[in-house]
Amino acid sequence: MSFTGKYQLESSENYEAFMKAVGISDENIQLTKGLKSITEMEENGDNFRVTVTTGSHVIINSFTIGQETEMLSVTGEKIKTVVKKEGTKLMMSLKRADIVTELVDGNTLVTTMTLGDIVYKTTYKRI
Repeated sequence: MSFTGKYQLESSENYEAFMKAVGISDENIQLTKGLKSITEMEENGDNFRVTVTTGSHVIINSFTIGQETEMLSVTGEKIKTVVKKEGTKLMMSLKRADIVTELVDGNTLVTTMTLGDIVYKTTYKRI
C-alpha cells in the first residue's frame, strides 16, 4: 500500500494534553482544536513529502527513509531526526516525542504521538 494521498482528520484523542505538554499556548489550542486538518502525503520510493494544513497554518516536511533530516514540529521548531519504515508504519522521534504513522488500510491513516505518559492519537480518512 502506498501512503500517497490526501487525508482528512476524522478523530483525535488527548489533543489538548499533548499540545500543552509540547508548549502550545492555551489560546492557540482553543483556536485549533475544532479544525479538521488535512494531511497530504507523496511517496516516491524512499522519498516522502508530507503537507499538513490546519486552518491557515501549513507545515511541510520532506524526508528520505533512513537518512537524517530536519523536520518542522508543531511548535515551529526545526528538529533533526531519522524516519524509519516498517511495512506500513513510519516511525521517528522529535525531541521527547515518539511518533508512529500507520496506514491501517487503503483509506485510514493513524498517527500516535507519545510524550511520557501522554498519548495523542489521530485518525485520518482518505478523501
